[in-house]
Amino acid sequence: MLRIRLRRCARRASATLAALLVPVSAAADLPPEDECPALSGIPGARADEDATPFRLREGMQLHFADVLLLGSLLPTEVWRNRDQFFHEGMRLEVGPCHRRYRNAAFFEDATKRFAGQARLDAEGNLSNHTAGLPFPPEQIDPKARDAGLRWAWNVERRYRGAGHFGRFRILDMPSQLGGIQTYRGDWFLLQTRHRSDLPQSEFAVPIAAQSTWVAGGLFAEPTSARHLAWRQIRPLETALHYSKPDDTFVYVPTMRKMRRAASGWVDGMYVPRYRISGDSGGGGLPIGGDFAPGGSINPTAGESIAVTENLRRGFTGLALRPNAYAWRILDQREVLAPLNITRSGYPDDPDRNFGASGLSVGNDRWDVRYAVVLQGVLKERGRDYDVLTLWVDYQTQQPLYVMTRRKVGQQLLEVGILLHRYSGDLSRYPAWPDGQKALVFDPVAAVFFDTADGGSGWRRESYDVTSVPPPEDDLRRLTTPNYLERGH
Repeated sequence: MLRIRLRRCARRASATLAALLVPVSAAADLPPEDECPALSGIPGARADEDATPFRLREGMQLHFADVLLLGSLLPTEVWRNRDQFFHEGMRLEVGPCHRRYRNAAFFEDATKRFAGQARLDAEGNLSNHTAGLPFPPEQIDPKARDAGLRWAWNVERRYRGAGHFGRFRILDMPSQLGGIQTYRGDWFLLQTRHRSDLPQSEFAVPIAAQSTWVAGGLFAEPTSARHLAWRQIRPLETALHYSKPDDTFVYVPTMRKMRRAASGWVDGMYVPRYRISGDSGGGGLPIGGDFAPGGSINPTAGESIAVTENLRRGFTGLALRPNAYAWRILDQREVLAPLNITRSGYPDDPDRNFGASGLSVGNDRWDVRYAVVLQGVLKERGRDYDVLTLWVDYQTQQPLYVMTRRKVGQQLLEVGILLHRYSGDLSRYPAWPDGQKALVFDPVAAVFFDTADGGSGWRRESYDVTSVPPPEDDLRRLTTPNYLERGH
């Protein structure tokens, strides 16, 4: 542990944090690889106190008390809620600084081949994008009016391999009444279009060529949610019309039928309102959720609507409708983030300690990265939030942090941390069909703290997720909603 007097300075830390948040100058070039930042000691420390500047280095171990030093390398929203995301007894390992992660060769080749072809119109819609990144980062002028929009489209069209497939465990942690609820199941996001590994089929999965991606899942536990399943199909038209709804279907176990989801328009990945309890027969079904009070309704149309509403818990931050927002770049700067973690969780290590809050992910490896901070204001109000802030890794386009607000500069609603793991470092990771490494960042976990809901939150773990193409025999089952009634 770094031997610095922390107690006397903790009260003054918040007042001087702003002075440390000096952004890195906007530039096309990334900071040099392996060049770690220097920290100037405790915020607010007096000249006679031990606040000697020191430089981070790869492999350095930081403890809970040392988090006070990291104000300049964490988003303000994360630092102010550090008691939720870090815990006593943790050991945060500093990972590599500005490592250049390898990308799949076919994705890099597609980005170069089609560079300059993608087009944006006045409404923020994207056209003429074939494969790879629509806008090479080094060609984005951070001062251009559409720079934020270009970055947002890069986030949505980032390299995901063939998509993501694995198991999940969601822990729903209420703020006041009730205990922690645990849900388990399987999920996937299949990339069906703009697949640079599929040149012979026009960069698309033939059976679902009219969609950008297809997502879905199946709940296995608890009993009250068992067999609840869904499919979400994002049409190609959403890139030209953000108001175009997804084709989303839900299998409602108590009705033994598939129903179109009540929430037709969803920004990212859809999840049915899984907070249900009661018997699975023909009696009343109590429904609960963020926006629906508990109660009992009959298993008729009302039940179908309640269960099939979208619940922003589980897979928030993994997908986006960029043209639904007005974007701008807030900053470009260094940041510490869990881009390539080393520790595991559910299902491999179901007993991992996430601290008293259940949201602490500090006990892992965190890389020093260069991030673009994007702010998007929804064009249509009246949804769950008005403003979305994304911290995006410049080199890999992976989302690192997510925040939502009611209005610009006003009430903070959510603070989220997304955890990834780089498959290129795993010796036992499945190979691509041609035998090459997948070289993909898998979204293995996420933690979200709901600041506006009395301090509730949720954690999703998917540490067995892989992103290589599924077997051909599974494609019809994954992309056809009718299979929801045939065992999902």
